[in-house]
Amino acid sequence: MPSLPGVLTESTLQIAPASVSDTLRLTRELGISEAAAQVLVRRGWADPHRARAFLAADERHDPGQFAGIGAAVELVQRHVNQGSQITIHGDYDVDGVCSTAVLVRALRGLGAVVDWYLPDRATDGYGLNPATVRRLYDRGTRLLVTADCAIGAVAEVAQARAAGIDVVVTDHHAPPADGTLPDAPIVHPAVCGYPCPGLCATGVAHQFARAFYRAHGADEAALLDDLDLVALATIADVVPLVGENRTLVRTGLRALATTAKPGLRALMAVAGVDPARIDERAVGFGLCPRLNAAGRLHRADAALELILTEDPARAAAVADELDHANHERRHTETRILFEAEAQVAERGERAAYVLAGENWHPGVIGIVASRLVDRHHRPVVCIALDGESGRGSGRSIDDFDLLAGLAACAEHLRRHGGHRAAAGLEIDRARVTAFAAAFERHAEAVLGTGELTPSVRVDAVVGGDELGLSLAEELQRLGPFGRDNPPVALLLPAATVHDPRPMGEGRHVRFSVRSGGARSQAVAFGNGGRLPVGEDAPADAVFALEVNRFRGAVEPRLVLRHAQPCGPTDIVRLGELDSYLDGVWRELAADPPDEGEGPPPQGGVRAVCDRRGRGLAGRLAGLVASGEPVLVVCADAARRHGHLRDRLGGFALCDYRALERDPALARAYAHLALLDPPAWRRADAVARAGEPDQYVHLCWGPSEVEFARRALARDYDLRAALVDCYRALRAAGECEGDALGTLLAGSGRPPALAGRLLRVLTELSLVCVDAQAASARAVSDVSRTELERAATFRAAQRRLAEGQIRLGEPACAPAPVAALAGVAGQSAPRPAA
Repeated sequence: MPSLPGVLTESTLQIAPASVSDTLRLTRELGISEAAAQVLVRRGWADPHRARAFLAADERHDPGQFAGIGAAVELVQRHVNQGSQITIHGDYDVDGVCSTAVLVRALRGLGAVVDWYLPDRATDGYGLNPATVRRLYDRGTRLLVTADCAIGAVAEVAQARAAGIDVVVTDHHAPPADGTLPDAPIVHPAVCGYPCPGLCATGVAHQFARAFYRAHGADEAALLDDLDLVALATIADVVPLVGENRTLVRTGLRALATTAKPGLRALMAVAGVDPARIDERAVGFGLCPRLNAAGRLHRADAALELILTEDPARAAAVADELDHANHERRHTETRILFEAEAQVAERGERAAYVLAGENWHPGVIGIVASRLVDRHHRPVVCIALDGESGRGSGRSIDDFDLLAGLAACAEHLRRHGGHRAAAGLEIDRARVTAFAAAFERHAEAVLGTGELTPSVRVDAVVGGDELGLSLAEELQRLGPFGRDNPPVALLLPAATVHDPRPMGEGRHVRFSVRSGGARSQAVAFGNGGRLPVGEDAPADAVFALEVNRFRGAVEPRLVLRHAQPCGPTDIVRLGELDSYLDGVWRELAADPPDEGEGPPPQGGVRAVCDRRGRGLAGRLAGLVASGEPVLVVCADAARRHGHLRDRLGGFALCDYRALERDPALARAYAHLALLDPPAWRRADAVARAGEPDQYVHLCWGPSEVEFARRALARDYDLRAALVDCYRALRAAGECEGDALGTLLAGSGRPPALAGRLLRVLTELSLVCVDAQAASARAVSDVSRTELERAATFRAAQRRLAEGQIRLGEPACAPAPVAALAGVAGQSAPRPAA
């Protein structure tokens, strides 16, 4: 069963590319949001047909697709018809108990003589052993069907057959590395080439039951009642929740909500689980720990009795026993975890940990290992020592094959088995130190620094305006969640947190999140009532979005998974020159703004995505996260760079004037994000020019329109700026080099504007400029002159008027003729209003 995630702070964000074309196609063809489409694309469901099938979750396979299942069915049928004693040998965890229950109930339905055997964790250990085989023979077993075990029990199966017991092996664990299998009919999804190799043992048992019901001529519909058990075990055993497993859990959760089994209804009652709202989380954290508790601390028979009983009173009593056992398990777990953490601290930084202790309960050490993996992001093996031997349980990280790691150290072990992510072992006490050293060396050889740094997966990049109830409900359609289909993680870039308040006796915290002008409510669990980032500071935060039902209210709720402060990011400035004066001379030499427009761009036109009025940070970060090159186009690249560099990045940046001068700047970019609205027809046409498989994204809102208006007025309403520039030049006299650049820059004047001003003044013969000498001087003896005489001034006025109209601002009334005048030693007056 997965552990409850807390807030990860020292982690890296892992964002897989997601083609915008694929995302938009899913949005269009499936009628889903862009956020949901991003999730599907990043999880490998970019094809609309496959994505639709995934959402439908209706994949089922015929049990006949297990190669060789016919021999197993024939053996069961023969013993059913003969009235032989059939024994189901299961395991002590949820999957072993549920698979045993499925087979017992199915065989009872056929009138078979059937009993069961569940091993004791402490005395029997895992799986089939020789003593058990002798015990079963003595009590009359003539057909032994294993459930959730025995794929590696070659000697034990041979012993049983030699004693006259027929055997059928049903299992799902990894077979022995040497390929040797028991000499008996086998029903195993990986060994038998079944289309869903990740079935848990209960899923295997269910399919096997379908097969022998079909052979017997019985109604398979009777087996649907046990899909609740299949869902329980599939969730508990952390098998991949894709393909048929996803279908089984979705269908099984519905069956669990209406189950007639008294034991399961009693279990939900003691766990405080509402059957009407049951989901994989309630199963994984409410029901499964209680079913597992019996096998961890005592015997698993209690859990099996709970499932099989038809007596509501007995069900209530057993459920209460399991609830008490679970409380005892949690207390034991806390003690062992404290001792294990002390060993970790003593050993310091390692690539893996092998920890051992006296009085550690072998039924709990697997949970402790899982907790340590979550905290330290290292493979962990915990060993419960008892006398001269020990039993171990290990858990791993995604990048480390735990079963392979144990196999590499097998010379130190009595036996071992399990999966890539979880495994068990038996060992002599004297070999523990040598095993620990060998296991750590193997981990160091396999794992690099990158694999040992935890990463936070991001499924979709969103803006605050998207985080509503409709998206929360839509994302539920992607469930049930579990291994290979984890809960959806949404990145909210450049968000700010506010008003944090501890809750749950200080263990958790609730707070609000702002992004793109929208505010959402959020919680963070298991962080001691503190947030990993400060209030009001921009942060990249990863959340789960849930539907929260509380006291009759239904609302969206964000659950924090990770947060880190935004830092300086990479933004490439295009169309910029090396120095301020270079920009001045370039503008001085250019054609007037409207006279240099030229014909409209030739060729194709980019597809348009209208994202206006939505959160800016989410839009830009989402485009960057696609993995495709992005060019952001704005009204003022210098100022926008200052706005963005501490919050967002990973893209190129230029302004519309640069793109007009050189339309080729955009050719290499799949996406042009128009941050501010273009103020002129030419700028709009150049931005949209491209290929049909390229995109132009309209990203502005009211604040960006206002920004564009201010930039337009500054750059093309030249009256006041001309007066200030002329005054400064007259006061300075001859000015050249860096001094000239400093004078022209004034209080943040862009080089293009400075060049435009010099151009007007030279056209009016008020200033003499020598570009080669990088100098300029004001002409001292001039008469009053009209600004309209300058072609550049007239062009700027026309561009100003066009921009005002396009930006929704009424054009200014025609101004009286403006003039500049001045004599040596006097300041020039402002133009007439």
